[in-house]
Amino acid sequence: MVQRILNDEHEALLAEERRLLGDLRAALARFDATEEDQQTLADAVARLDELFLVVVAGEFNAGKSAFVNALLGKKILAEGPTPTTSRIHLLRWGAESKQKTEGGIEVIEEPLPILSEIHLVDTPGTNAIEREHEAITRRFVPNSDLVLFVTSADRPFTESERAFLEQIRDWGKKVVFVLNKVDTILEEEDVQRVEAYVADNAKKLLGRAPVVFPVSARQALAAKVAVDDAERDELAAASRFAALEEYVVSTLDEAERVRLKLSSPLGVGEHLAERYREVVGGRLELLADDLAALDDVESQLAGYREDLEREFTYRLADVEKVLSEVENRGVEFFDDTLRLGRVFDLLNRNRIKNEYTRRVLADAPRQIEAKVQGIIDWLVSAELRQWQAVVDHVSKRKDRYADRIVGQTGGSFDYDRARLLETVGGTARRTVEGFDHDAEAQRLADSVQGAVAGAAVLEVSAVGLGATIAAVATSTAADVTGILAATTLAVLGLAVIPAKRAKAKKELRAQIADLRRDLLNALHQPFEAEVDRSLSRLREAIAPYTRFVRAEQEKLDDQKKTLAELTGQLDELRGRIERLA
Repeated sequence: MVQRILNDEHEALLAEERRLLGDLRAALARFDATEEDQQTLADAVARLDELFLVVVAGEFNAGKSAFVNALLGKKILAEGPTPTTSRIHLLRWGAESKQKTEGGIEVIEEPLPILSEIHLVDTPGTNAIEREHEAITRRFVPNSDLVLFVTSADRPFTESERAFLEQIRDWGKKVVFVLNKVDTILEEEDVQRVEAYVADNAKKLLGRAPVVFPVSARQALAAKVAVDDAERDELAAASRFAALEEYVVSTLDEAERVRLKLSSPLGVGEHLAERYREVVGGRLELLADDLAALDDVESQLAGYREDLEREFTYRLADVEKVLSEVENRGVEFFDDTLRLGRVFDLLNRNRIKNEYTRRVLADAPRQIEAKVQGIIDWLVSAELRQWQAVVDHVSKRKDRYADRIVGQTGGSFDYDRARLLETVGGTARRTVEGFDHDAEAQRLADSVQGAVAGAAVLEVSAVGLGATIAAVATSTAADVTGILAATTLAVLGLAVIPAKRAKAKKELRAQIADLRRDLLNALHQPFEAEVDRSLSRLREAIAPYTRFVRAEQEKLDDQKKTLAELTGQLDELRGRIERLA
């Protein structure tokens, strides 16, 4: 156990690391991180209490198994020119030689001194990893304290090796390169050139200068099992294995192993924290676009109302024009009718009423009704166009971000967001597809008719302006009858009739003004109600998505802050751990 070599300073660092990684685990759980990532972090924390873990990786023909055998001083793993390690092997200390399978891993126990200090994991070749073992390999690499990467001197730094190293680079692991099979190179100058090639490429890929050990694992194992001392010394010297062995056994002393042991899960935590900070940033960026889209919708709705009100004002002017024409014809009628020359016609009220209806009212009620119906049809069409605009806006948004990889690192963010976008678009789409223009127009017409038709439009000739001329005609006829009876028509007619004509005009204008006011008010009420209804339906359709965006933004802002704080604390802790060296 690592605790047996910890001093007070180490214990304090270990306790703080456990606390920070525990906080990170809680944050990832709230973030709904993938089960794999949460398990990786949990495994890394658990391995703080286990022996130093060394993972051996590389291509199948790089001689990994031969290297492990040489390091152990015993031929335990099968070797050959074809893939011999198709499964992951965990080698650990045991009182007797034993092999068993645990969770798809071949566990080998051997009573070897080196295994009492470290655990070794031999992985399948990077160019021969079976899919079923890939996840297990990915799980072991983050939990390793040291990666010994074996590459062959005759094929150094292949494409598969490069791809594998790129995958593990972000975990912040210490990688030591083992340049194997140097015995196949005759000239020392060539060995140095290959070693420099590996070192340069590793530095470019990992961002730091690596440790590279050129060795011959085959010669090293042969030296360890040789009986003849001279042969053993010659092979050992040729293998160059002593420097690597010294590094693993001696240079990685207790203090260095403590540093690497503490750094290993820290690297896992830093990697996951940074990954999910990027995820949070991506989601916030997407939500910022969502918020902008919602603002666009609100702007469109505000513009929609303004456009309707402006157009409605223009259309009401057409209605007012009909009333103005009625007023002008009425004035002309009174000028033509209420005069001395037609005084006897005024005695016939029905005749005057009928003439008034024909000449003044004419087809004004029908014209007004047609104008009102035109307003209804226009308003219904405008509402349909607005719903179609919502459909287009949402559809374009879904298509624009269909290829954005968000949410795949865990959680239901992308699913919920896509579902709500579909809900919004679906509601709008179904509204448009099921839109019955005639039914909508009839519904609105019923609303308008209830407020307008009976009082001001449809029966205007009977109960509206017609009553005005009836009253005028009645009073005028009575006055004229009295005048005739007194035989003073020539004297009084010139004064009475113009006065009655002026009175009739005044009352006509008042009646028209009242009708205009009542009619416009009656039209305004259903218009405002319909616009409010339309906007309410649109807002209701996007309300679930709006609430999701607002709530998600608040949650992500909190997660961003938490991850930033944890990242800073992890960085500070890493600095203190690195100073142990």
